[in-house]
Amino acid sequence: MAYNYKAISSRTIRMGVFLLTLMLVIGTVGYIVIEDFPLIDAIFMTIITVSTVGFGEVQPLSDAGKLFTSGLIFFSLGTLAYVGSTLASFVLDGEFMHYLKTVRVYKKVDKLEDHIIVCGFGRNGEQVCNELIDHGIEFVIIEKRANVIERIRQRPELLYINGDATHEDVLEQARVHHARALIATTPNDADNVFVVLTARSLNPNLRIISRASEINSDVKLKRAGATNVIMPERIGGQRMATLVTQPDVVEFVEHLLLAESKDVSLEEIACKNMAEGFVDRPLGNIKKLNNSGASIIGLKNKEGGYIVNPPKDHVVNRKDQIFLLGSAEQIKVFRELFEERY
Repeated sequence: MAYNYKAISSRTIRMGVFLLTLMLVIGTVGYIVIEDFPLIDAIFMTIITVSTVGFGEVQPLSDAGKLFTSGLIFFSLGTLAYVGSTLASFVLDGEFMHYLKTVRVYKKVDKLEDHIIVCGFGRNGEQVCNELIDHGIEFVIIEKRANVIERIRQRPELLYINGDATHEDVLEQARVHHARALIATTPNDADNVFVVLTARSLNPNLRIISRASEINSDVKLKRAGATNVIMPERIGGQRMATLVTQPDVVEFVEHLLLAESKDVSLEEIACKNMAEGFVDRPLGNIKKLNNSGASIIGLKNKEGGYIVNPPKDHVVNRKDQIFLLGSAEQIKVFRELFEERY
């Protein structure tokens, strides 16, 4: 995949290349018009004049040719000084190192599979990235603000693309066709709607989670194609109220989902990979075979409904999702017993 490095390359360097090319063209055309030189002689005369190597003239010059050559020398000296100082600044100011780092980052992005795309690296976006790092999930950030990109570069573990997530080419650079999910965290609801629309059109099977700030934006985002919409203000208000009415319940759930310690956790397991012997069998059969110590506390059926503490006679199929509570070792043992091994 070819990436656009305009965000990295210096505008002054591009201007320097343009001036060098322009100088070569003006010199060549000038010698052809003024001195009637052949094309090769005109190019050669321009190069030895600009480079000041000290070779003699290809042919004796007229007075007009001498004046033109003098002007070309002054112009070339100024241009070469400009280009040289620009290159020195590009290297010494660290832009060259930024360029190399970004090239390496984009090469890593080009190899991502089954990853998460995080659009925006504000307060919510940064927290999302920290959680993904804790869970060992690969992701790439899309951010267009230059000052935020500089902050991202300070963390070498982060992969990023400097661009606008509402543009198709930027999402394609982030390998949206190969991504598992996209999280839109920008504070502007209109931007999130565009991100969701664009991502959904590129990957119809993508799971898309979007942030919403305004009351009615969640409906618009759902219509645009968002799988889930999160409203931080609403969640914050609900949490504060629940901390008054049921403080221990909230703290217990947060301990399971958000605590840094992984002594116990709540995880979901897809039934699509369960062993053949469990297909279309009562849930009690699974519990009898499970010696892991983990507990099945919930289930999402194929219709999308949730069953808390499902009964033993519930028949499971490959479209169900099981919610499991236990330690990391208990959940690992449960997977080995439950999932089909190939």
